[in-house]
Amino acid sequence: MKAVDLNCDMGESFGAYRLGRDSEILKFVTSVSIACGFHAGDPATMRRTVKLALEHDVAIGAHPGLQDLVGFGRREMDISPEEAHDIVVYQIGSLWGFVRAEGAKLQHVKPHGALYNMAARNAGLAEAIAEAVYSVDPELILFGLAGSELIRAGEKAGLRTASEVFADRTYQSDGSLTARRLPDAMITDDRQSVNQVIRMVSEGKVLSQQNTDVPIQADTICIHGDGAHAVDFAGKIRSSLSEAGIVVQQVGLTLKL
Repeated sequence: MKAVDLNCDMGESFGAYRLGRDSEILKFVTSVSIACGFHAGDPATMRRTVKLALEHDVAIGAHPGLQDLVGFGRREMDISPEEAHDIVVYQIGSLWGFVRAEGAKLQHVKPHGALYNMAARNAGLAEAIAEAVYSVDPELILFGLAGSELIRAGEKAGLRTASEVFADRTYQSDGSLTARRLPDAMITDDRQSVNQVIRMVSEGKVLSQQNTDVPIQADTICIHGDGAHAVDFAGKIRSSLSEAGIVVQQVGLTLKL
């Protein structure tokens, strides 16, 4: 029987502005990645989001990004592998403190936005991030784009890795995500998103914008919590997976130590 994790990025606001919506989405997901203050978030939001996730028995991960609040961490920066290593260690540590204060444990690390995409194709940055995660805790799971340099670097470092796929993004024939600046980057039709997700998990394939099937590993599915109908969309993805006979569970229960 197929099993997959359903994750959502959270705590990406200030002063707990989105906690109401996040609480609703938490009913459907199994893992969350919480912003650590560089691209979004603040101490109060981090603490409240950690507590909220634990109340819903959802696994917690750190979501480190580039230090770019104005650009929401989506603008690429020319950073060295050493800088990437240090900002990842720093941000994991900030969230780890809040998780530890609640008597819980971090499950994973998932880079955010431009840092995620840069590490997907840049082996040097990917290795620095993987080494940072391993140095903090070798039991942490590293989330990365399926088929990317980040997944390869995590495996090389000795980490468990979770290949991530996206419910609401389109793909290119090389397995990369379509750039957000392009008009067809996002999938806005719920049925199309559901069909893409089911096929990625059950068949290990995704149809690219070039109309070719691309092999893909789906350990965890990302859904975005900032859309106008995010809660309804999360519910549809969760129910559709169950109807297809796919078990939805925390990725840590699927991946072996």
